[in-house]
Amino acid sequence: MADDDVNALAAPATAPANATPAAASVNAAPAATSANAEPPAASVLLEPAPPARRTLVLAACLMGTFMAAVESTIVATAMPTIVGDLRGFSLFSWVFTVYLLAQAVSIPIYGRLADLYGRKRMFFVGAGLFMIGSGLCGLSTSMVQLIFFRALQGFGGGGVQPVAMTILGDIYSPSERAHVQGVVSSVFGVSAVVGPSLGAFLVQHVNWEFVFWVNLPVGAAAMTMIGLFLHEDIRPRQRRIDWLGSLLMMLSISLLMLALVQGATLPHGTLIVLVGGGLVALLVLILHERATKEPMLPLELWRHRVIVVGSVGGGLAGAVMMGVAAFLPTYVQGAMGQTATVAGLVLGAMSVTWALSSIYGGRLMVRTSYRLVAVLGSLALVLGCALLVTLTPARGPWWATVGSLVIGVGMGMCNTAYLVSIQAAVPWHQRGAATSSCLFLRFVGQSIGAASFGAVLNLTLLHRAPEAVGLADHLLDPTGRAELTPATLARLTEVIAAGLHNDYLLACVLAALTLLLSCLLPARLSPRDQKLRS
Repeated sequence: MADDDVNALAAPATAPANATPAAASVNAAPAATSANAEPPAASVLLEPAPPARRTLVLAACLMGTFMAAVESTIVATAMPTIVGDLRGFSLFSWVFTVYLLAQAVSIPIYGRLADLYGRKRMFFVGAGLFMIGSGLCGLSTSMVQLIFFRALQGFGGGGVQPVAMTILGDIYSPSERAHVQGVVSSVFGVSAVVGPSLGAFLVQHVNWEFVFWVNLPVGAAAMTMIGLFLHEDIRPRQRRIDWLGSLLMMLSISLLMLALVQGATLPHGTLIVLVGGGLVALLVLILHERATKEPMLPLELWRHRVIVVGSVGGGLAGAVMMGVAAFLPTYVQGAMGQTATVAGLVLGAMSVTWALSSIYGGRLMVRTSYRLVAVLGSLALVLGCALLVTLTPARGPWWATVGSLVIGVGMGMCNTAYLVSIQAAVPWHQRGAATSSCLFLRFVGQSIGAASFGAVLNLTLLHRAPEAVGLADHLLDPTGRAELTPATLARLTEVIAAGLHNDYLLACVLAALTLLLSCLLPARLSPRDQKLRS
């Protein structure tokens, strides 16, 4: 993309001289639309937001983001107890799969609707559905009911995070946005630490139902604060909702994600039908979105280099993160023979540095550029994955902890740089869709990463020791390990370590691709001035 194109992207974020920081990005947005193109319905702040009110809106967005982010980790900790109570082990994976699918298909839709109807309304819809689903999950009396209510919860969760981040993109100027989004990004790291501990405490000392109900007061407080302190006014204009585009988007993503998540357990013919149907629906979606006047998925966004690099780079970084979050505890427990507590501490190291680097990466971004922070973060991902490639059972948990720490630094910097650069690249009426595209691809990247790393591990086991597949679970259970002969235990440890070694080779490749993408960001674009200087 030419330098003029990048300047055009940056221009909408530049505020008039007399604009307050709180309203800068909102006031400037209409200037980005062409003279002959009528923008979608836009929302503006009724008055410049004073610092105290902005702080309260920030707190509400952080609470909503934390509520949705902590859901996966807190439920994962409680699932063995839930399954034992509701009796449905064969449906175990669907509790997570249906939540994942519902979130994936709803994220882009919420982003577009937030651009049409305003952020506040869509935050209420998303948080409300999430809370209703959470309450009903706690009342479930069977696994089928739990799966159904988890889908409802996922449809709500798909709107909470992107809309909350879009709200903050509206009320803070670009330079402030770098600091604020760094704080928001750190919430994901904190949730990874708090979730397992809180889930274990509630299951052990209260009841598993409170794993879901703990969200209710947090969500109620966030909705109340948004309602009181976020002031926006929707300009009256007739709106067209692209319902066909929404349906095609949901159909294509649902089929492809279902094939990805459940592909290993589906018959070959069913898998072909799912993949083929998903690709056909995706092609029809693209053709339809190009022809419709107000598309649910604005394809013109993908002509912007910043948006493409930030969204795809975030997806690759998300895939790397899943390789660590999902499989590093398996290495510590299975190959090293350590306890679940030690494995949790190793993984928690990533969360700590993720939170810190998100905050300090935002500050560095203001003084330098988006690209420098993204490149530094990507280099940390490459270094952290390289450390995990050299991991052996003999090196112990400390080596794994160092790798986890370094990867956390990379995740914090990359996610903050990508998201803030994307939000600064578009005017108000496209910011919801742009933010959602970033989060959507990050979410898809995590899903693809989990499936890919799992496939590599399983293929390694099948190739090197087919007889070990049925015994691998014993390595994660202290009682099961005691039942294995020394020779069998040594063989299983060797094979698991080899499979996870291959996983981290794949993670290195993905981290290197993230680094290459980071280098494609405009060299001098920063939150400070939002334009390229020669």
